[in-house]
Amino acid sequence: MDKETDTVQWGLNRPGSPQFSARLVQEGKRLHYLADRAGITGAFNEEECHQLNAAFPHFVKQMELMLLSGELNPRHAYRVTLYHNELTCEADTLGSCGYVYIAIYPTQR
Repeated sequence: MDKETDTVQWGLNRPGSPQFSARLVQEGKRLHYLADRAGITGAFNEEECHQLNAAFPHFVKQMELMLLSGELNPRHAYRVTLYHNELTCEADTLGSCGYVYIAIYPTQR
C-alpha cells in the first residue's frame, strides 16, 4: 500500500513518476495481463500514453522469450531492464513462482 494515496502497488516499486506497474500472471512461458492487478502512478502525457500502448506488447513478448531462455526464472529474483519506444521496463519474478512484476516509465536521458 502506498501511504500517500492508500492504494495497492501491484508491480515493482521504484521512485519517480509517471510509471505503469503491474503483476503479470505466468502460465508456463506465457504471461497474462490482468487490468485489476495494474496501476499508474503520476500522469503520462498523451504522447507517453501512445508510446506505452505501443510498447507494452513488445515488452511482454520480450519477457516471454526471457522466460523461455531462463534469463527470467520463476524461482529466483533477478531484475531485467528492457528499452523500447523511449520507455524503460523493469521486470522481476521476485522468486514468486507464478508472477512477473513490472514497472514501465519514460526513459531518462
